[in-house]
Amino acid sequence: MNNRNYLLGRGERLAENVIVKSGAPDKHAPYSFYEARERLRPMLQTTVAAVDALPDAACPDDQAVVSLTLNPEYIAKSYFPVELLKNAGLEAIGSKPRRITPEKKSKGREPEPAVTTELFVMGTRQAFRSWQSSLPTLAQGTRQAEDLVTIEEITAPSPSDKIKGVLPPDGIATFEVVLHANQHLGESRRLHQFRQYLNEIGIDAEFEQRFYAGGLCFVGLEAPIELAETISTFTAVRALREMPRLRMLRPTVRTTAAPAEQLQYPTDEAIDPELKVAIFDGGLPDNHAVTAWATPIDATGVGGGHDDFTKHGLGVTSAFLFGHLRPGEQAPRPYANVDHYRVLDTEPGQNPKEMYEVLWRVDQVLNSQHYDFVNLSIGPELPIEDDELDAWTAILDERFSGPDTLATIAAGNGGDRDAILGYDRVQVPADCVNAIAVGACDRTGKNWNRASYSSVGPGRSPGLIKPDLVGFGGSLERPFLVASHKDETVLEATGGTSFAAPALLRLGAGIKAHLGANVNLLTTRTLMVHTAERGDRDLREVGWGRAQQSLDDILTVPDDSVRVLYQGEISPGKFLRLPVPLPDGVIEGMVEVTATLCFKSQTDPHHPSNYTRSGLIPTFRPHDGKYKAETQKHPNPKSFFSDPTETVEEEEVRRDAWKWENCLHRSRRFRGSSFSNPCFDVHYNARMESRNASAGRPLPYSMVVTVRAKKVDDFYNQVVRKYATMLEVFRPVIDIPVQT
Repeated sequence: MNNRNYLLGRGERLAENVIVKSGAPDKHAPYSFYEARERLRPMLQTTVAAVDALPDAACPDDQAVVSLTLNPEYIAKSYFPVELLKNAGLEAIGSKPRRITPEKKSKGREPEPAVTTELFVMGTRQAFRSWQSSLPTLAQGTRQAEDLVTIEEITAPSPSDKIKGVLPPDGIATFEVVLHANQHLGESRRLHQFRQYLNEIGIDAEFEQRFYAGGLCFVGLEAPIELAETISTFTAVRALREMPRLRMLRPTVRTTAAPAEQLQYPTDEAIDPELKVAIFDGGLPDNHAVTAWATPIDATGVGGGHDDFTKHGLGVTSAFLFGHLRPGEQAPRPYANVDHYRVLDTEPGQNPKEMYEVLWRVDQVLNSQHYDFVNLSIGPELPIEDDELDAWTAILDERFSGPDTLATIAAGNGGDRDAILGYDRVQVPADCVNAIAVGACDRTGKNWNRASYSSVGPGRSPGLIKPDLVGFGGSLERPFLVASHKDETVLEATGGTSFAAPALLRLGAGIKAHLGANVNLLTTRTLMVHTAERGDRDLREVGWGRAQQSLDDILTVPDDSVRVLYQGEISPGKFLRLPVPLPDGVIEGMVEVTATLCFKSQTDPHHPSNYTRSGLIPTFRPHDGKYKAETQKHPNPKSFFSDPTETVEEEEVRRDAWKWENCLHRSRRFRGSSFSNPCFDVHYNARMESRNASAGRPLPYSMVVTVRAKKVDDFYNQVVRKYATMLEVFRPVIDIPVQT
């Protein structure tokens, strides 16, 4: 590179609203109305008998929960059976993904396994009886009849279906119980009813520890193991599992000794002291050198400290302040100061209720104070599940749903565990869609790979790409070096995703510190994803790839490239056209276009398969002079984000779930001659609780597009000259360091 070619900002100035009309395709049903009615009659009869057999105490107000499994061809929000449920007097209270093989497929195709939606509906047992008696007389041609053909199966969830994981054989356990109840219902009736039921079966419960998220209530409960199924018989119980324990915070990399070099701390204050950063962890040693930039704070209600926790907390804080320390070099100047909240106490693993206590402490801080950057390298020792959310994920995703916070969460160190059982998957709460899940790679240089301990994807859909990114986390041959908690003047060798996460958050703070008000934190995340390097490595292992090691590689481009930022808001139901800036004339040779689109979304934790409420659907139009028909109002689209070329995406694309992901990233190659005023048309789609909804407010978005034309040496300069009055060169407010 001959010049310092910085990012081009204000791409949103090129944007315009457009009207794109698309009619719904003709739908071919797998079943005729009469087939659907006759095949569902015996299912409904069996289901009604099952709920009638439940104890009255398990069905307060005579209410019961039944599951309706949709045919996989009817899981789009527009097919939600609104009229059927309304007429039957039933309410949809949640859903989860489920893999089934339907009895039939439309157009005579052979049925095959597919992921669909299992709806949980609640109503009185009398309402279910009435539905059963009226079903034979339901007439064809009504909205209810149209809804009926969307249903593949009707069942009553059994108590054993609700129990997650393997429970101990006997004894007293602390359970996490998930109830179908929002905060209003839970506090006014549901918890009281559940407590009465538990008293009848001999369990005294106070529910002192409880959390609400969406339509779910999470409560801790101490009870005999042998009563697990009896507890789950209560109809409003959605799930029951043994309360997960805190991850063991010992290094995954064990080495004999760290390098002998003395640690030299910087002498300057943080580059941008205005940035607000919070780390939730195990505390800091008293009067340690890092407290020049880190303020130790004891969270409300936290007890005495523990040496293992303090060691971990210092390592995490060192990783944020200085990154991976290099022997013989002075520690780099921190980008920002940090508030370190000690939220861990007691002997590790001794308190079965510690997970709720720690979550409560974290939530108290996030609910009362705003932080620009947040890191969590702690959480339950629990691989994610596809059909249920943990309280940590549900609560934190709500807290991080605003566009003004960038959070990193360690993906977990279970990557070398049993893959068949799913124990190697990313650990809660790394499945948050509104935070960056960070895995670990084994080196900082070339020829890197996922560190063997780093937990892998896929995540839940939406949120399929987890971890989002990987960063250096250390390996046996190359440990991650941090400040020592025993002797602050020396280095300590360690390793794990616990240190990769804050080191990557440091990179985000560096981007924000250097670009200042020119970029928001959503764009900071977008830039980190956009510039990640993956090569041919598996998405499941490294997500979008390894975050760049140098700010220079994020903030500048070669002479033959241009990188443009778009930051703005898109109105509900609208189409926003974002032109891709190119020089005049035909571009010689092949052109590579890389695009990344990110946004935050409110969530519905009681609908894991329809978790995000917002979706942005980008359509790429490379040539404004090519149309398939004369009546066509907009240029031909070209596949860009949604082409199922990645194995992990194939089913997601097929069932149209990819449109609900809140981070999209892809590179494509095109002939330069195929371009004429290319653009992305971005459509804002909204849903709520699995059904159609009208979005109430504009949605902040961030998009980054890089175009590279290797045969055009002055590509950057041509674009800068052409768009001089529209785009701005985002020069850093301070000098970019050689390394981060």
